[in-house]
Amino acid sequence: MSRRFIAVAAAILIAVLVAALSGQEVPGSGIKKVPAPYTRASSGKEMYVTYCASCHGKDGKGNGPAAAALKSVPTDLTQLAASNGGRFPENHVAQTIKGDFATPSHGSRDMPVWGALFASMGTTSDGSMQLRVRNLTKYIASLQQ
Repeated sequence: MSRRFIAVAAAILIAVLVAALSGQEVPGSGIKKVPAPYTRASSGKEMYVTYCASCHGKDGKGNGPAAAALKSVPTDLTQLAASNGGRFPENHVAQTIKGDFATPSHGSRDMPVWGALFASMGTTSDGSMQLRVRNLTKYIASLQQ
């Protein structure tokens, strides 16, 4: 799988987070940005629907209601394994969710990322954030065609 493809997927995740945290409307889109709601760390599906589906769509194909407002087309998350020789790039997806990769479409590593949001939803330990990232990654893996 190309790094560019994964970078685009990561860009979409960051775009949703930035929109969610700012509480403003995206100019010309009619999309209102609201704070990201709390989700259970145990439910990858709940986190996906809450944080990812607005851009990637409920089915993961990149057809969410906010997709048209983005500068880049949202990644079709159902094709990650197919684009990686049939193997789901679990570690790369998890690192992308956490914000371990700096990508041009996401801005710098200092830009808010899901990992930072997930860490703020847990206790002072890193375990809650890791559980969230793992469960969200596993849910995205389940979307593969």
